[in-house]
Amino acid sequence: MTVMSAPPLVLCIAGHDPSGGAGVIADVQAVSALGCHPLSVITALTVQDSRNVREVAPVTAALIERQLELLLEDSRISAIKIGLIGEPAQIPVIARLIERCGVPVVLDPVLRAGGGGDLASAAVQRALIDQLMPRVTVCTPNAAEARRLAGSDDLQAGAAMLLALGCANLLITGGDEPTPGSVYNTWHRAQAEPRTWLWPRLPQGFHGAGCTLASVIAARLALGDALEAALDNAQRWVHEALARSYAIGQGRRIPNRLPNRLPNRLPNRLPGQQ
Repeated sequence: MTVMSAPPLVLCIAGHDPSGGAGVIADVQAVSALGCHPLSVITALTVQDSRNVREVAPVTAALIERQLELLLEDSRISAIKIGLIGEPAQIPVIARLIERCGVPVVLDPVLRAGGGGDLASAAVQRALIDQLMPRVTVCTPNAAEARRLAGSDDLQAGAAMLLALGCANLLITGGDEPTPGSVYNTWHRAQAEPRTWLWPRLPQGFHGAGCTLASVIAARLALGDALEAALDNAQRWVHEALARSYAIGQGRRIPNRLPNRLPNRLPNRLPGQQ
């Protein structure tokens, strides 16, 4: 009998989205699809669908800390992905985890839902900047989140400000920017020129694209990619997942993160949709 060795373990710290489009379900699907094994710690329960978030109920920091402690005693983690933070008290717990593990960390600073619902208080936002961003390998805000974190409408100036505050790498995504024809994603880092990727703009809107991208980057880092290769490979993978997206309701489409879910077997629309 052959004993299989364990795949790389990726710890996903995120909220729970009942629709499965974003949050920890998105993380688990993406990490699994890349051949890694997901560990998950939920930071908040949410009331949401594919259209918007109605309510967020944080998990206590003490419970999160107990979960993390037991996982670290039992398993060797290869990378960490951080998404929605439920309350400021969770952030010191996560910061201590990062210091203890010493592995690549991807932070998706979830501040607002695609439908416009606010997901982060001013206190959470401040703690993200002060305590998490200087500790992570790469932070993956969309353009609106980057502007909000930096307090600047100028993305270039805002990126420089966040780098100066200790963030080593920023991948600012432009999927929700009004740029016709193409999506521009730009990697900012200290003492290096930015690198921009251009991806053909797809006609639909998506729920969970940011969660998926951050999770795939974490998985690629866990598999041994250097950062630039991880960013490149992850964006390509996510673009393909978005191209074969599907609708689960009346809102944005869901990235198809499961390679065996063939697009030609999926309906283009739900019954009753125009």
